[in-house]
Amino acid sequence: MFKCLIWMFVLFCSSIADENSIRDADIFPSSPEIERGSTLRLFCFLGKRYAPHRNASHIIWKLNHELIARENYNIVNETVSSVTIRNFTHSKARLKCFTKYLGEEQLLVHTEVKSGFPPDTPGNISCIYYVDDKLTCTWTSGRETGLSTNYTLYRKIFFSKYTSDSCESKTKSCSFHYPDASYSSSFCFQVKAENILGEASSECVPMPMEKIEKLEPPEILSVKKITGVKQLLTVTWKMPEKTIPSQDLICQIQYRNLYSNSSKSVRVPLNSAEKTGSYNLTGLQDSTEYSIAVRCISLVSIFWSEWSKVRTGSTEDKAPSEKVDLWRVIESSNSAGSRFVHLLWKPLNNFPPSGRIVGYKIQYFPENDAALKMTNFSTSKKISLLLNEEAYVVSVTAYNSAGNSPEAILRIPSTNEKTSQAIETLRTFTTNEEVVVEWIASDPEVTEYVVEWYEELETDLFGRSWQYVSNSTSWKFNKKKFKPFTCYNISVYPLYGNTVAAPYSVQTYIQEKEPSEGPVADTGIPGKNEVTVKWTEISKEKRNGFISSYTIFYKPEDGKELNETVNSDVLQYRLKSLQANTQYTVYIMASNSAGGTIGEPKTFKTLKFNKEDVIFIALPVGLSMLFLLGLWITCNLKKHVFKKACWPDIPNPAESIAVEWPLDPSMNNAFLNGVTSEAKTKDFEDVCVLEYCFPEESQEESLLMNCENHVSECTDIYTEGMINGVKKILSNEENEVAKCFSPSMTYVIPSQDIRSKMLSALITAKEIQPVEMLEDDLCESQQTPVKNEENYNGEVLNLDDFSEEALFNPYLKNSVKTREFLISGNLPEHSKNEPKSQSTVLPPFQQNVAGQSYVTLDMFRLATAH
Repeated sequence: MFKCLIWMFVLFCSSIADENSIRDADIFPSSPEIERGSTLRLFCFLGKRYAPHRNASHIIWKLNHELIARENYNIVNETVSSVTIRNFTHSKARLKCFTKYLGEEQLLVHTEVKSGFPPDTPGNISCIYYVDDKLTCTWTSGRETGLSTNYTLYRKIFFSKYTSDSCESKTKSCSFHYPDASYSSSFCFQVKAENILGEASSECVPMPMEKIEKLEPPEILSVKKITGVKQLLTVTWKMPEKTIPSQDLICQIQYRNLYSNSSKSVRVPLNSAEKTGSYNLTGLQDSTEYSIAVRCISLVSIFWSEWSKVRTGSTEDKAPSEKVDLWRVIESSNSAGSRFVHLLWKPLNNFPPSGRIVGYKIQYFPENDAALKMTNFSTSKKISLLLNEEAYVVSVTAYNSAGNSPEAILRIPSTNEKTSQAIETLRTFTTNEEVVVEWIASDPEVTEYVVEWYEELETDLFGRSWQYVSNSTSWKFNKKKFKPFTCYNISVYPLYGNTVAAPYSVQTYIQEKEPSEGPVADTGIPGKNEVTVKWTEISKEKRNGFISSYTIFYKPEDGKELNETVNSDVLQYRLKSLQANTQYTVYIMASNSAGGTIGEPKTFKTLKFNKEDVIFIALPVGLSMLFLLGLWITCNLKKHVFKKACWPDIPNPAESIAVEWPLDPSMNNAFLNGVTSEAKTKDFEDVCVLEYCFPEESQEESLLMNCENHVSECTDIYTEGMINGVKKILSNEENEVAKCFSPSMTYVIPSQDIRSKMLSALITAKEIQPVEMLEDDLCESQQTPVKNEENYNGEVLNLDDFSEEALFNPYLKNSVKTREFLISGNLPEHSKNEPKSQSTVLPPFQQNVAGQSYVTLDMFRLATAH
């Protein structure tokens, strides 16, 4: 019947009303353990940190990185969400509680869920009593529960209901140690197993102490041969002090020829009163060395003692007849030019044996100087020699009391010596029982080889194994001598007499399994649509085989899982065509011929923008800012140019000195001398400038009439010298000019240069301007009554007396130097009846702007009277 276990925590939910008992987020139960196949229910709680912004509807659940369907969710209240998983079959799984807010997932809390089974009833209880040391019991537990299970061993006195003691263990054995390991013949033993899902107890099994007693191993006192008697050895031993008295014993003697893998044994009885034993081994081989061991047992016990320490004995000594199997391991030279050469050897396994060996003699000398021979002795089967860079010859001889064996000789090459490669190819493979190595030699004259093998991670140079092979290009060895899931280096060396040539080496696994762990992925900084995944190689001791490939698994959030496979020499890979601004989970699987193992997952999130996007956005902005900065700098450096071109300064007439005409009292010139006191006190409004001589068209007719009324009052403004110079030019114009000036008006006389310009303008005006227009324009400026001729003569300034230049006004666009004024003078009167046809038309004048209080050069032309 299917057994269902549901985790319900309704009572607990009511107790969490006190928010102080909840952390930022919590999950209950914290580390659940349930029966496999039952229903699991977990609760996730939001604490104070998350509650103001999120509620239980934002909680999502994942099982081993897989999203659990929402139909399995249940909202308990605003801060509590639960999930229900039916038929939970994972032995161990990780359950995570997330909150999803504004499209982002944030891990709140996680827990590990384990499932298993209630314990079965323990059985096969077995105990061993080590006299005056300890009492140890073992048992079987039935099927694996998958959960933490505790065991309790009870030791009870048989037929007693209350007297008992116990020990606890998490394994399938437990011990009572001395002095608690008391001796009694009425004990029974019971085991109780319990875990979170239940408990089970065995029956109390009675075990007499003498039946489970295990003696300490005996000690061999001597192994001797009897003088004059061949093929016989006498073995003597003694029993340990800690034994149960008044019990008869049986002892077993095991002996083996040192050069043989088979052994023989014999049983020898020993009564309780005897503490020592002795036995003669007969039928042995001559001149043969044997190894011997002894163990004993009580007649009523079921456990033998351990074997005693091995002792050796020889039937007769004679000199060894065979040389040893010699090999060497050469280290690289150091900075001083010296190097270590490690020699290893072993006796040949000839049968019958050549004789007992007492020790070994090692001799070595430089190949070019045998007189420098040196000798060492050793009782072990290895030695290290410190040699220089020269070539050496080394030899090893086994010896005993009867003599020495033949020398085993090897040549050690010099450090700069290079040997040829005589082996072309090499391969290894395994069968059910053996490891096979085969090779092909390019030199048919080579008939002897050395096969060397050792674990790749072996650091002890003396731990290497080797074997000589003669007249064959293949080698077989027992598969059980190799460790499974371990990488071995196998090399084959050709031999030319005593010289060892260059080897051919390969690596191999006798047996492979999937790696013990997977690679750890590292994504670095992801891009918008790509990321480079890097990983490190698995350590050699955890590969358990040759890594053939790596597979990169990656999966977007709520998307389909994808994968890419690369060769074993690739340790990084760029994933492309990823979604922008998306969270991914990536992990690496390392595979060999036996399977693959997945490493720890790594999460990363692609960027919303890549570097090109940022450059595309930032470049125009940066260029625009640089352009604006350059423009600003240019404007600051050339602002006066731009201002003059775009915003010219317009003089302010209110600040102009033209309306003030400051006259320095120190100006002792003809102009100031010629001005009457009346003229000095006149306002400058009485000054007649040419602006008043160019009226609007609407005023021409009236002004012309006014001008005619004052013709007789106008006088010449020129000196006699000037009149003579321009007599012909002004002969027909004097009367017209005179009309425009009043004797009572004060006039400004320009400089000599300006006077010349005035004359030129007058000449030009005569040629262009018609008389009628000239008269109208000049006479329009008359705004005050004409004074009498006599008053005028006193006020008019003579041209010759005006020697000072007109003042320059810096506030006007065109100052006095660019203004041309007419001054009254004694101009000859001209006939008013001169035909108008004799004049030409003046070029059009530019009108004044309304409110303008000064006159520009472009606004008028000087005209002369006929």
